[in-house]
Amino acid sequence: MAVRSTLQLGDPALRLPAADVAEPGSARTAETAADLADTLADWVARTGYGRGIAAPQIGVDSRVIHLHLDRPWTLINPRITGRSTETWEPWDACLSFSLQFFCRVSRATWVDVEYVSADGERHGLRADGDLGELLQHEIDHLDGIMAVDRMISPSTLCMRSEFEKRHRDESPYPQ
Repeated sequence: MAVRSTLQLGDPALRLPAADVAEPGSARTAETAADLADTLADWVARTGYGRGIAAPQIGVDSRVIHLHLDRPWTLINPRITGRSTETWEPWDACLSFSLQFFCRVSRATWVDVEYVSADGERHGLRADGDLGELLQHEIDHLDGIMAVDRMISPSTLCMRSEFEKRHRDESPYPQ
């Protein structure tokens, strides 16, 4: 549908919890999902980075996220319903930081997620690794939480140029 501007860190709208979607199959929800897909594809084409995006990042107050790992995937009203007590510390960045810096964050090693698909069907899954980390990142956006809130230490902040030189091989973005 459309490539949308991405709200940036400091915009107060990024800190607000998103509203539940009452009608997953509505035209409005389909338009939001298409805009998220187009906006994410634009980021990937321009920067080589981007695996997911949440509706609040494009100024839409809805619990919708769009992921693109091995395939495009839209989740409506996703919620984390369980998580491991064990954690790990992956590198993270965000389209709402214009991918200018990266930091290490604390994430659960796995999460249980419930969501609704566009056809209104309920689903559940257990996710670990890159998918588990990405779901935590995007669902955090729906709750007004940013990656910097999960940062393990300010000493891990790293500009993208330094990240690419020193740490990219430790990330889900191999060169």
